[in-house]
Amino acid sequence: MTLLSRRNCLLAGAATAGSFRLSRCLAGATAATPESADRLPDWPLRYCLNTSTIRGADLPLDKQVEIAAQAGYDAVEPWTRDIEAFIQAGGRLRDLKKKIDDAGLAVKGAIGFARWAVDDDKDRAAGLMQLKTEMQWLAELGSPRIAASPAGIHNVPDVDLDRVAERYAATLALGRKTGVTPQLEIWGNGQSLATLAEAAYVVTACDDKDACLLPDVFHLYKGGSPFAGLGMLHGGIIRQFHMNDYPANPPRKEIGDGDRVFPGDGVAPLAAILRTLRAIGFRGVLSLELFNRDYWKRPPLEVAREGLAKMRQAVAASMQ
Repeated sequence: MTLLSRRNCLLAGAATAGSFRLSRCLAGATAATPESADRLPDWPLRYCLNTSTIRGADLPLDKQVEIAAQAGYDAVEPWTRDIEAFIQAGGRLRDLKKKIDDAGLAVKGAIGFARWAVDDDKDRAAGLMQLKTEMQWLAELGSPRIAASPAGIHNVPDVDLDRVAERYAATLALGRKTGVTPQLEIWGNGQSLATLAEAAYVVTACDDKDACLLPDVFHLYKGGSPFAGLGMLHGGIIRQFHMNDYPANPPRKEIGDGDRVFPGDGVAPLAAILRTLRAIGFRGVLSLELFNRDYWKRPPLEVAREGLAKMRQAVAASMQ
């Protein structure tokens, strides 16, 4: 069997393999369709600022928290490199946690790049050690989650998804020791774990009750994943969802992270995406993640406020 045909078999096998995990992923998919969304009760969501959105201001972590609070968010999603910089500058996480609590915020996740999935044993061990350290930081900040990105394998074609599943299961076991769950992140601009289908296979094959996904509007589009595929999942497998939009140009093959725009300012079918999320039972966090350099030139509080307003508008429009 060729590597390519094996890969196709693996992806097709996501419909049958790992029956226990798959049943958890798909439970209720036929009962809760987008057409039934208007019959659901109130939709409890939390709105979060991923700090990449204001990265151009080059603010320390405690100032990023202040911006999120002043803008009216419920939560903040920092980058682990900023947590590390805060600690190295003499900051104490317990003091930052108090500041976050006093501001009425919560840390609901973080973005890191530990190389937990690579083939090299030494490199992977170092990645798991990095992930453990980052999880400990986040536990001190009260965060229940961290992104488990495909860093190190995203530009490797035809990775063995069964091995990735085993390695993701190892991160979940580590997460249970720290109280911080790794969310499998999709990177649509990569060559592996670039699609919802691949990520769904991994969380199915790892056979772990804590497995979960971290999808993103831009990355689903960039990787060519049909948005309707979200409707095949149970909402409980998604605890956090990255919100953004994208313009019609440049075309999908050429578009990059820096082209992301505020929700509603692009051509993404946000209303349909949000209706699907609501219908499958998603009751988690919408986190605004942008890398737009034009936004980075603007006052960060202004950008954060506009982003929150447009996320709320997108949700309201989806419920009409």
